[in-house]
Amino acid sequence: MTTATARYNGQLRTEATHTASGAQILSDAPVDNHGRGEAFSPTDLVSTALGTCMMTIMGIAAARLGLELTGTTFDVTKHMAAEPRRIAQIDLQFRLPATLSAKERTILENAARTCPVALSLNPEIRQEVQFRYE
Repeated sequence: MTTATARYNGQLRTEATHTASGAQILSDAPVDNHGRGEAFSPTDLVSTALGTCMMTIMGIAAARLGLELTGTTFDVTKHMAAEPRRIAQIDLQFRLPATLSAKERTILENAARTCPVALSLNPEIRQEVQFRYE
């Protein structure tokens, strides 16, 4: 079974549909690359996928430990390089509950850093990840 299907809608916009759920994602080329920038760009999606993957894997680890991470958030910043145009660095800043013990923090941070997306990205893409406990 396919994971998703996509359609080019013109004007550098695509519409992808998740096969199992029917959920849809629009993508636009960014303004600095001839696009409208009215939706996630493909490289925005890659950067955001890294953060959501890390958060998902932390959620799995937290459930095993009997911890609740609801309300945990992250910010992601993507840095592009030229010649060739590519993602050079992804900065992630997670905000997690301050009540987590040192051991729990270590487990969650290790889980995040070993998520499938983190391990799948080209090693030349720097992944700068910070964890704040608030």
